[in-house]
Amino acid sequence: MTKTQDFTKYMSDMMGMMPVDTGAMTEAFKTQAAFAEKMSAVALNAAEQSAEISHKWTRETLNKMAPVASVKDEPADYAKSFTDFASASAEVAAENMAAFAEIAKKVQMDTVELMMAAGKEAQEDATVAVKKATAQATAASKKAASK
Repeated sequence: MTKTQDFTKYMSDMMGMMPVDTGAMTEAFKTQAAFAEKMSAVALNAAEQSAEISHKWTRETLNKMAPVASVKDEPADYAKSFTDFASASAEVAAENMAAFAEIAKKVQMDTVELMMAAGKEAQEDATVAVKKATAQATAASKKAASK
């Protein structure tokens, strides 16, 4: 009966010769977490502003609805009331849509700014990591060649 070879020692030796920098992984995680935090802040701020606009728009609409729902003396007054409401609603809608567009524009600008900063930071981190890995790989190959 043949005995199977135990590759544990070989694997341990091989893995020991390959440098693994857990610090780089930790830094990458921290960088990603910081980026996610900044992006979340942008999104949450936009959501808060949008909610405020929606709330204000709803209140204005409800306030303008009261005259439409009241009893009128003349049938023509109903049509005038409804026309006034529709006109005021269109005006308020235009204002609020412009406010939403401003929020979207700010989110877009903030996102581009964050992405550019993250790209620059990632490039710098990658350069440092490659230089470090190259130095470690060179040292490991010199060590392996000397054995």
